[in-house]
Amino acid sequence: MTQPSATLLGLVERYSPTGQEGEAVAWLVAHMRSLGFTSADADEAGNAVGRIGDGPNQIVLLGHIDTVPGRIDVRMEGGVLHGRGSVDAKGPLAAFVDAAARSGAIPGWEVVVIGAVDEEGDSAGARHAAGRYHPRYALIGEPSGWDRITLGYRGITRFRFRARHTIGHTAAGQESACETAVGFWNRLVATAVRENGGAERKFAQITPVLEKMSTSGDGFTETAEMGGHLRLPQSIPPEQAERFMREATEGAGELRIEGMPVPAYRVEKNTPVVGALLAAIRAQGGNPSFSLKLGTSDINVVGPEWNCPMAVYGPGDSTLDHTPEERIDLGEFERSVTALESVLKRLAFTSR
Repeated sequence: MTQPSATLLGLVERYSPTGQEGEAVAWLVAHMRSLGFTSADADEAGNAVGRIGDGPNQIVLLGHIDTVPGRIDVRMEGGVLHGRGSVDAKGPLAAFVDAAARSGAIPGWEVVVIGAVDEEGDSAGARHAAGRYHPRYALIGEPSGWDRITLGYRGITRFRFRARHTIGHTAAGQESACETAVGFWNRLVATAVRENGGAERKFAQITPVLEKMSTSGDGFTETAEMGGHLRLPQSIPPEQAERFMREATEGAGELRIEGMPVPAYRVEKNTPVVGALLAAIRAQGGNPSFSLKLGTSDINVVGPEWNCPMAVYGPGDSTLDHTPEERIDLGEFERSVTALESVLKRLAFTSR
């Protein structure tokens, strides 16, 4: 039976939902040291950071070590590893670690592997890394499938809306707090339909997502709350999305923007990083393809800051993200490690 990488298994075995990454970070730091990394430590943000080599040129491999909540029994079934984070995104992070360890020190280059915290939150780990590193090349670890390269992600703006009314008899025709909240949501959806126009591709559309609703009352007032977010295309920056939401309130209710809004981000195909990935996938008999993701990832945060050739890559089926069926095929994982090892050497030896 195929055995999982010690890196992959060790990460998946350590439950690390956002805000509780400490144990997994400490384990990964010690593990990277055992694999021969030049150095490995936890940084000020709580990220696990390992370095191999000490040259003037830098390649950063940024994955995230946090997961969404929800424990999944860690188990092997027929060459497939089940467990929370096996896909999103400990699989890609483990592939980065193993590929860097197998490549070893490359003269003239420093390879930095980062297991970032809080990606499922406000990306505090990536925000810290964005201002600290200045890579020549970078890869962001998210599940794309071993033979697929992700070029872009939509942005996001999170919101909470609250309507509070004095209770009146329904016969009086007074709008209820629930009706006010529903009216806000309907206007927001109508705005999205208008702005999307004839855009057929989801990546080019603004998408309202309603995540939660609640009501409460004390006999004198009633309150309705809803929380959600807008997924944003490149054509709509967060400040424009916020304007749409404020217009949708029509002065009835309280709107609060939550977290840190993030704009969409997309990389070009014609770069050394994408070229190295294409060559590495083809060398294993793969037929590489490209994707644009409808969510948001740490590339949205570090991309504008680093402004270098980069791409998103990693093993795993992204349709299993955040689900109770999260699992990763070990054969695919190993192919991605081989591809990444090739990418590191191609970038280093063709960029002298």
